[in-house]
Amino acid sequence: MKQVYLDNAATTPMAESVVTEMMTRMTNTFGNASSTHAFGRAAREVLDDSRHVIAQSINAPDDDIIFNSGGTEGDNTAIMQTALVRQNLGKHIITTAIEHQAILKSLAVLEQRGFEVTYLPVDANGNIKLADFKAALRPDTILVSIMMGNNEVGSHMPIHEIGDLLKDHQAWFHTDAVQAYGLLDIDVQRDHIDMLSTSAHKINGPKFIGFLYKRNGINFPSLIKGGEQEDKRRAGTENVPAIAGFAQAVKELTPTEKAHRQSKYADFKQYVVDQLTANHIDFDVNGTLGPDNLQHVLNLWIKGISTYTMQTNLDLGGIAVSGGSACTAGSLEPSHVLIAMFGKDSPRVNESIRLSFGRYTTKADLDQFITVLTNTVNRLSKR
Repeated sequence: MKQVYLDNAATTPMAESVVTEMMTRMTNTFGNASSTHAFGRAAREVLDDSRHVIAQSINAPDDDIIFNSGGTEGDNTAIMQTALVRQNLGKHIITTAIEHQAILKSLAVLEQRGFEVTYLPVDANGNIKLADFKAALRPDTILVSIMMGNNEVGSHMPIHEIGDLLKDHQAWFHTDAVQAYGLLDIDVQRDHIDMLSTSAHKINGPKFIGFLYKRNGINFPSLIKGGEQEDKRRAGTENVPAIAGFAQAVKELTPTEKAHRQSKYADFKQYVVDQLTANHIDFDVNGTLGPDNLQHVLNLWIKGISTYTMQTNLDLGGIAVSGGSACTAGSLEPSHVLIAMFGKDSPRVNESIRLSFGRYTTKADLDQFITVLTNTVNRLSKR
């Protein structure tokens, strides 16, 4: 039985070229990039070259890229350190009800410390209304943190419009772009983004490496204390092999390649929907198949079958999918994203699965998924 991986929103397998690049650097460029001798200078050159490649991918100056351990650290840094240095200007923050837990749990800590957070609601497609955002924005708002694309249903937030509304406001604008980076065209200058978080392992790069883009002029102390790496903005010896691997993954994501992947994944989504319909499966899509969304994510309500039961049966059939965010996979609590979209009493919150496509997903993989799911539904419905 072939093992089929349809959980790329959780993590992606590393590309062969990334593994090769990292092995080369681990073997030949092992110096500390902060050292002044030849070994250190060689590591520094790789670090600087990688920073340039990655900065170009979001139209940012090289110096505005801070390497870190990934999206969670980037989100925590942007939220907590902004609150630390700006609380004299106000204690109001705006976000959405469907953010990643790295955002929501950071904000929960700030609420315990006297900050006020507005959680914008979403509609049944997982989208916010700009009118709600405008109504929530206040003179004492110091931070807006709104994800670029949702990791569970793929909804794409109006980042450009929000940035435009904030360009003359005191609030700093942060976006969690962990799911969107590598698929969407991102331009921090065009969209007036002040801070942006990413993770390499979502784009066939290594785990535990990412970056926080922080616009020049956004100043706060390092969240991680220690040495003076990353121009004193993030302590800790830089992981040069992982950073080089990250840059290699980014090099392969040309504008043409990103557009190709979005198109391919859109075709995959429609194919799955069409085949399940043809097989008379009683299901619905959580969200929308619209062209503006992240096309690699497809969230399905399989009516009458619990998420746990469906996941288990798919796993036994060699299919890896998710019940929601991998970061909450060990929890028995239903998806906060689906609750925000449909309400806590909707059967969708306990009967939905998420499949997510990646670089190596094939039509044969989808056929195996459809077969196993159809057989599972038919078997369970006879009980």
